[in-house]
Order: sequence, then structure tokens, then C-alpha cells
Amino acid sequence: MKNLKKILLYCLVALLLGGLSLDSFAQVAAKKSKQVYKMTTAIPVGIATPDKVQTSIGTLHLVDGIPTKETTQIVFDNLDLQRSTSAMLSTIQIASMEAMRAGLLTFGPANQTVMIFADLMSSKSLWLTPNKSSVYMTTWLELTDEPMVIETPPNVLGIIDNAWFRYVTDFGNVGPDKGKGGKFLMLPPNYKGEVPEGYYVIRTDTYGNWMIWRGFTVDGSTEVAVNETKAKFKIYPLSQKDNQPKMNFINISDKPQCTIHSMDYAFWKEVNSTIQRETLIGLDPEIRGLLASIGIEKGKEFNPDERMKKILTNAANIGAVTARAVTAYPRDKRLYVYEGQRQWATVFIDGRYDFLLNGASLLDSRIAMYFYATGITPAMSMKIIGKGSQYLMSYVDENKKSLDGSKTYKVHLPANVPAKDFWSFMLYDTQTRSMLQTDQYAPGVDSGKKGLKQNSDGSYDIFFAPQPPKGFENNWVQTIPNKSFSVIFRLYGPLESFFDKTWKPSDLVAVD
Repeated sequence: MKNLKKILLYCLVALLLGGLSLDSFAQVAAKKSKQVYKMTTAIPVGIATPDKVQTSIGTLHLVDGIPTKETTQIVFDNLDLQRSTSAMLSTIQIASMEAMRAGLLTFGPANQTVMIFADLMSSKSLWLTPNKSSVYMTTWLELTDEPMVIETPPNVLGIIDNAWFRYVTDFGNVGPDKGKGGKFLMLPPNYKGEVPEGYYVIRTDTYGNWMIWRGFTVDGSTEVAVNETKAKFKIYPLSQKDNQPKMNFINISDKPQCTIHSMDYAFWKEVNSTIQRETLIGLDPEIRGLLASIGIEKGKEFNPDERMKKILTNAANIGAVTARAVTAYPRDKRLYVYEGQRQWATVFIDGRYDFLLNGASLLDSRIAMYFYATGITPAMSMKIIGKGSQYLMSYVDENKKSLDGSKTYKVHLPANVPAKDFWSFMLYDTQTRSMLQTDQYAPGVDSGKKGLKQNSDGSYDIFFAPQPPKGFENNWVQTIPNKSFSVIFRLYGPLESFFDKTWKPSDLVAVD
């Protein structure tokens, strides 16, 4: 009798604290009352799972802790969806780099072809958040088992990122050559051979690597930057240093192109393509595990059945919307440049271009960066007075409302804008994250624009609207009615007053 009372008491506690239904309570009480053995002890509340559980994915049924066949399928479908969604948000960078590779190789083979925006980049180019102020030049580097020599031009901001979209090195003004140009020796993954002297030696974890560098205009002309690259940029295997192959330089300013990854089911094909082609050195084991759990694994065919295709398509849709939300409305307060004072945001926290802080991955920061932008380097995020660059972005106005191309917005830049080189604004399509395609060659304005109007106190007022405000035609960037946009404010050669925040731009303010 005492044992029965104890059992009933424990079951009552479980009912009250553990959420057991009356039916489950009765079943447990009945079972326990009949099954009291010498070694029977009370089971603490919370260990057992009821035979019927109400959850966000439906009612789950079990038989004494074993899920029914139907419930097992429900939770496995849910697990596959969770892992697929996590996999997408963790591999945007891989898909992005694969799309970059595919877009560049349409113009010619790797190691031989250099794409140059000799007339600057126009909005016909589908690239993630580029600008029209820099002279972009780029190539795809594909290593073999021997080192590759890269000869770089002077006075550029250049970076190399690997196929996992991780930083490899800078070259140019913030690189080891200190803006003078030089010879770099790129060593392939796991290279253990001899390394000759006379080079800036760099190592990479992947065979495929993206190179991009930005030259500067001189009095509005791109000629100096373009000619320096054509004269000095070279790629060749170390074994051919005395018989260097010819480079092919192509002006792609007016050639439509796409380097942007998919956000639907095709996303998985882009990721799988890289996984199959590349070494897995340097790829996070957790990400590899997520991909393997949904059928993407090196050396194996990616061939999901109809059930899994449906789940992967669903995950791609959920991931796409999640990435857009994380970018447009950051939840992490550290992503706001002027927390509580302005809506300007960054994709970096504490300058962490590797998205690691105190041993933890900065997940939202990584998602926002690789969804919204392209090219990773410390020079984009770290405090380097008078060198490198800094970026402020916004999807919203001062009232946290998404930007409406039907309205007129004004940004006020106080006097003494802290940019040693120049500053610029660019507008982007919120769907493609590429330049907003309007009647303007490129949707931006910068400090070098002829006729730019400066206020009497040295400040500037910049306008974004369908039509230019009277008297500010040269300070205006065109928008599209009933279409949203985002904006990036760039500082090249940022100065101390930017970093200590004694100088800061206004939010976008609707003026009509």
C-alpha cells in the first residue's frame, strides 16, 4: 500500500510539473501499480516523455518512450528541414564564391583572363554591392600541385579569397608589398616542396581562389590604373618563370554578367559543385557534417529523392527570407555602428572578418556579410587610419521603416568627412543586392563628382529620390517608385574621427 501511494504521489507531481495529460497519468499509474519490483525506484520528473506530446510540428505519439512509425517520420522530416536550413545559412559563402567563379570563367580560362572594368562598373553588372568609384579588376586563380607566381601592380587595394570564401592575403596598399607591387608565390594545399626566395609567400587551403583588386581614378580617368595592371599583372606556374604565358585583358564594363548565387533549390547544386571539386582542408567540420546529413558529401553523388528535394526547397526558401531579415533588421546590437543613435549598420562585429569572437562563431554577422557583400579582408573591417575602407549600410530610414523608392530621402554629412581618399554613396536593389538599375549609369554619388554642391559650413546634403531636388541635381541619386532599395556609405582611407565617432552621418530622413 505504501508503494502504491508513493507511485501515485510521483505521478501526481509529474502531472503538475511535467505536463502529463490525465490519460498519460492514468496509464503510468496503472503500469506502476502493477510493476513494483525489489529494485524499483522513483524516476525524477522530466526524464520520461509522455506518450502524447503537443509540439509546433504537430502532436507526437510514443509508446513507452518509443516514437510511433508516423511520429518518427514527422521528426525526421523536421530534423532534415532544420539541418538543411542551418546548412544553407552556413554555406552562403560557398555558393557565392561558386557563382563568382562561374561568372568570371564565362569570359575566359582561369590563370589567363583578367576582367577589367575600364569604364567603371555599371548597374548592368550583377555583383553583390559593388561601387562605381573604384576601377575593379579581377581574375580566377586555379592552382595545380605546383606553386603559382602572381605579379601585382602598384597602388591598388587587392585581396585573395579561397573557395570557402575565407581570407588568404592582401596585396597592394595594405599588403606586404605596401602598394609598390611585387611577386607573390601562391602555394597549393598541402604543398611540402621547396620554396624559393624572392617572393611574398602565401598559402591557401583550396585550389580555386578569387583575386580582385581596385585601382583609383586620376582626375576622373581610369587610364593609369588600367595601364598599370596591363603592364605588370601576371600569373604563371613557377616552372614557367622564364617562359611566361600571355595574359588576356578584357574590358567588361558594358558586358552584362552575373556573379550572384541562387537562393532556391539550385543553391544546393552550387554548394555541391564546390564540395566535389575542392579539397576539404579548412572547411569547418560542423558545416561538413550538416552537408553530409542532407546528402552533400565529397565523392558521393548528390541525388536527393522527392521527399528530400521538397525539404531542401523549403529550407532554401526559409533560409533566403532569414538571410534577408538578418541583414535588413539586425538583432545583434553590436552590428549597429552608432547603437541607439543611428540606423547605420555593419556586417562586422569588433572588426572580426573571420567571424570568431571569444571562441564563438558570429553567426548573424557571417550570414549578413556573405548574403549582402563580396570580398573578405581585414582592411574592410579593422581600424587602419588613412588606409583601407569602412562601410555603413542601411535598409531603413530614421524611423526604422524600409526605404521606399517613391519618396525623397536626405542624408546630411557634417563638415570634414573623415576620408583621406574619398567617400561615396551607392544604392542597391534589395532583391539582387546589385546596383539599382535606373536611368543612371551607376546609382551613386561620391566626393569626386564634378559639380557636387557643398554647403557653406563645409557639409553636404545627399538626396535619394525619383526626381532630383531643385538645386541639388549633382547631389542626387535616382530611385524607382514603389521599389525598395538599400544604401552603402563608404569611406576610403578612413580617419580617426570616424573611428572615435566624433563625426557621424545622419540617418536617411524622408523629406516629403
